Amino acid sequence: MHHVVRFVTRFLIPAALAGILCSCAGVSMDITVRGDGSGNAVMEYRVSKAMESLGKLDGNERWPLVPVGRADFQRTMARLPNLKLASFSSSETNTDVITRADISFHRFDDMLAFLDLSPSGAKVTYSAENGKTRLAVIVSEGNAGIDADLLSFVDTLFSGYTLNFSVHVPGTASAVLTDTNGKMLTADNNSIPQSVHITQQGKNASVSMNMADLFGFPDGLGLEFTW
Repeated sequence: MHHVVRFVTRFLIPAALAGILCSCAGVSMDITVRGDGSGNAVMEYRVSKAMESLGKLDGNERWPLVPVGRADFQRTMARLPNLKLASFSSSETNTDVITRADISFHRFDDMLAFLDLSPSGAKVTYSAENGKTRLAVIVSEGNAGIDADLLSFVDTLFSGYTLNFSVHVPGTASAVLTDTNGKMLTADNNSIPQSVHITQQGKNASVSMNMADLFGFPDGLGLEFTW
């Protein structure tokens, strides 16, 4: 939630892309908020082994692609005592390193502090007024100035990786896409990639898309959830 995305390395990709390309290849964030404001957030980072290796090269150690182990999360929890690392696991496939963490909170405000420290690089705002709760996450600042060859490279680089963001809340949940200024994006006034799927069903709302399609929004991309 914040995440979701700074995702290959600063030596290969220009600064315009560093915000997303220097972190994860695939990100999933699943947030549950209960009626009393407590809940948990389950995060999964799926990073190709090639990208993880780049983060270990000389000179890159200060910019790890994602938290590399339980100790990284525990250090963050020590800075944010209102949060608890409920569970943690790390596994590997033939191609990827998968990190999964479940963080519990007593108030959603406490979770926002973690999102401001997380590696996804997203910007998060949250408000609860007049019985209406709004969570907005900026996951891409836009693709202005990125040439077609670089976009093609990004598409190849992130093939098979996705961004998934979902909420489970006490009320009726809804989700919309916005630009970085909060303007709603629709199929009528913007080109929305076909991989984008918004699901809204009762207390659940989610947005999913191919990671490469984050660069298909010239004015940036925000995910806005309300309930």
